[in-house]
Amino acid sequence: MADGIVGSDTPEPSAKDIRLVIGASSLGTVFEWYDFFIYGTLAASGIIGRTFFPAGSEVMQALLAWAGFAVGFGFRPLGAILFGYLGDKLGRKYTFLVTITLMGVATAGVGLVPSAAAIGLAAPALIILLRIAQGLALGGEYGGAAIYVAEHSPARKRGFYTSFIQASVAGGFILSLVVVLGFKGAMSDAAWLDWGWRLPFLFSIVLLAVSLWMRLKLSESPVFKAMKAKGSLAKNPFLESFTYPGNPKRLFVALFGIAAGLTVIWYTAMFTVLSFLTGPLRVEETTAQLITGGGAAAGLFWFVFFGKLSDRVGRKLPIVIGMIATLFFLFPLFWIIGQAANPGLAAAAERAPVVVMGPACAYDPFAATQADACGRVLDHLSKKGVAYTKAEAGVVRVSVGGTPVVDTSPAGLDAALEAAGYDLDRVIPSGGNLVVILLAIVGLSALSGATYGPVAAVLTEMFPPSIRYSSMSIPYHIGTGYFGGFLPFISQYIVARTGDPYAGLWYTWAVVLMALIVTAWGLKETLGRPSPE
Repeated sequence: MADGIVGSDTPEPSAKDIRLVIGASSLGTVFEWYDFFIYGTLAASGIIGRTFFPAGSEVMQALLAWAGFAVGFGFRPLGAILFGYLGDKLGRKYTFLVTITLMGVATAGVGLVPSAAAIGLAAPALIILLRIAQGLALGGEYGGAAIYVAEHSPARKRGFYTSFIQASVAGGFILSLVVVLGFKGAMSDAAWLDWGWRLPFLFSIVLLAVSLWMRLKLSESPVFKAMKAKGSLAKNPFLESFTYPGNPKRLFVALFGIAAGLTVIWYTAMFTVLSFLTGPLRVEETTAQLITGGGAAAGLFWFVFFGKLSDRVGRKLPIVIGMIATLFFLFPLFWIIGQAANPGLAAAAERAPVVVMGPACAYDPFAATQADACGRVLDHLSKKGVAYTKAEAGVVRVSVGGTPVVDTSPAGLDAALEAAGYDLDRVIPSGGNLVVILLAIVGLSALSGATYGPVAAVLTEMFPPSIRYSSMSIPYHIGTGYFGGFLPFISQYIVARTGDPYAGLWYTWAVVLMALIVTAWGLKETLGRPSPE
């Protein structure tokens, strides 16, 4: 094969054909990620936790909901192994038809599960099983769609064409927000909280029908057809992914470098921003969803821009520069969002910092009831999104701006905070501040676009065609599934333990630093180089 992607005897697809290939693959990817992200969108608003994971502590309830979110990611690698094997043995097209069907059915199932109040522990058990099914499906979807587009693309346009698959991932998140806001706006708040939130899950059946209709029009990848005609298909794609010469190092770089870095940046730019606005910053929920979705939509062009740029400057350079920029700009961009979203709360925290003192100030975010008085104080402050610092003392004491708080009950703490100028009501930022937040989110999207836009091209070019589906999907979904999927849970836990709403960003920063070191060391430029096979 001429470049390991398109055979020398395979004509370049016509403009009409490539539009169909990109359109059907990208739209299906949007729908697939919509199905996966709709859970996270509603988890950020607290609905999932209240309905399926009721607990004595709101913090624990939120953590359990995010743990359910992470479970889906945890099973993505198994889906990558299963469907990667099928994709390398049976073909790209039919494999991702199966994955999108499984995802659509599982997502609609979430909308049909009764609440925990109705069926008890069976409710969270069913949700976990459906999240597992979603994770398995997603493990096969991304690799199939990305490889399918890449194997139809000429080398000089591969980064550009495959960047639409990358943008489709963000498109799924945006669509989840649009659908949620659309259904929520069409009914009363009471109806939405009672049963209306289930409609976005059931809407997946409509998206599934559209996806199947479009993807059934596609023909098999020309590379797979050529390998099948020549009898060069892998006998055991999973095993050969680990034994093919040079592949272990490529798998390592793809996992701990490319996939780990891109995924924590992307999830921080999307889900962390949404949770940050609705949680510690106490922004009104619909406003937070609109501004996050608007920022994500405005930042979509970055994925295509950097994908196309990689066709000129190479795949490695944008990825490495994006990781370096993230290390420098991650915290400043979130500080900008924090100041603009709730300037009153930010000013109060600076003017009247909260200090909690005690002999052993332990706080367990998973406990329904804290073990001591100090833990109960920290629990209440965490629920309110109030930043605090801890100090050693013989007895439990709290000060706000240096003034001791006599009554440390929840009502007493709220009164002291309000007296010190803390506004604990939900806020809607001013028009000017909304623009600032929007620009900051677009800035985060640029960091994500630089590290994500060229990825489908670079991963496709890294691995031999006969084991490409498996070799690409396994490290991608282990990296994104574990480093990214557990990000909301880990960052929320760090924030809950430290009392610092920005502390969870250190997880992202540390993973990006690791990814930068691995990528700079191990990634060889793939643009213009022949496939390993």
